[in-house]
Amino acid sequence: MEKGIKRARIALLSGDGIGPEIMAAARHVLEVTAQRFDFELEFKEGDVGGIAIDRHGRALPPATLKLCEESDAILFGSVGGPQWEHLPPSEQPERAALLPLRKHFELCVNLRPTVVFPALRSHSVVRLERLAGDIDLLIVRELTGGIYFAQPKMRDTTHALDTLRYTTDEIMRIAHFAFQAAHKRRSRVTSIDKANVLSSMGLWRDTVTEVGRHYPSVELRHLYVDNAAMQLILDPTQFDVVLCPNMFGDILSDEAAVLSGSLGLQPSASLAMPTSEKSADAPYFGLYEPAGGSAPDIAGQNCANPIAQILSAALLLAYSMHQHAASRAISHAVAKVIEAGYRTADIAPPGVDAIGTDEYGRLVAHAIAEI
Repeated sequence: MEKGIKRARIALLSGDGIGPEIMAAARHVLEVTAQRFDFELEFKEGDVGGIAIDRHGRALPPATLKLCEESDAILFGSVGGPQWEHLPPSEQPERAALLPLRKHFELCVNLRPTVVFPALRSHSVVRLERLAGDIDLLIVRELTGGIYFAQPKMRDTTHALDTLRYTTDEIMRIAHFAFQAAHKRRSRVTSIDKANVLSSMGLWRDTVTEVGRHYPSVELRHLYVDNAAMQLILDPTQFDVVLCPNMFGDILSDEAAVLSGSLGLQPSASLAMPTSEKSADAPYFGLYEPAGGSAPDIAGQNCANPIAQILSAALLLAYSMHQHAASRAISHAVAKVIEAGYRTADIAPPGVDAIGTDEYGRLVAHAIAEI
């Protein structure tokens, strides 16, 4: 009998643009799933991003941070929009909300799964013959180190400086996670670097190789990031777990979204590693969010694709509650609705009527209730 966490408090941070709409769909799916699989979820809402700037003067108000600290997981929508682009970069919604959350909770592991649904292969911009096999890959991205966070940083009118720095501890931590994930999947890790020109990436490659010796049943190969970007399009079936430094993972995970046909299909999870005092099978504290942005041009029109938000909720159940059967049920329900031919506007082919965000959420929830 599977043992999972039976009760959890979830911080709902819907944010801006389409965030509130897709969050409402995901919440409905979670409520139906909790009832179906007999566990309890307590939802508490908080302001984040542009709406928080308007209401509280900052993108991540103290009350929202406190709510997150008192929760078992964070379900995040999307932030940003043109009305806040005049602000200094450090005060704009994404940089002033998401980056501090990642740093505060030490969310060092970012997961971006990419699955190409057979019914949506023709919607991808990639040629069909490239998508003929089973495409199911997991990008494991180091999230709190590298060039996005390392100091020093500097900019004046004629010069700018960013620092790319990694330590062996940072690399070992994310590498162990990737190898363990691969062991539960198809036992292949592809590590991405630019070791031919960057000293930090030489350390990355050497450290990943050393960690790999602890997992003899997992195949390890290394690819330079430029080759990896090409291979991801030429033959995506070759990939299982893709281990990336922060910036490279950011880029490649968005490229991977092209395979599936829409960013609206791409979930993500950002996880804090359990402390040494916890058991190896302890649940992760995590922030779960769709890979796409706030899409302000379609906000409030009930046409946004909620699948990424719903699948992010499925990741929450798996990693923060160990409700694996419930998580799989959501994924299967999404696939069932897609196979039945229902489409939102971003994945609707010519001649197929698109359905709204809220209706898509109800269809997924109904499929779960029938399981």
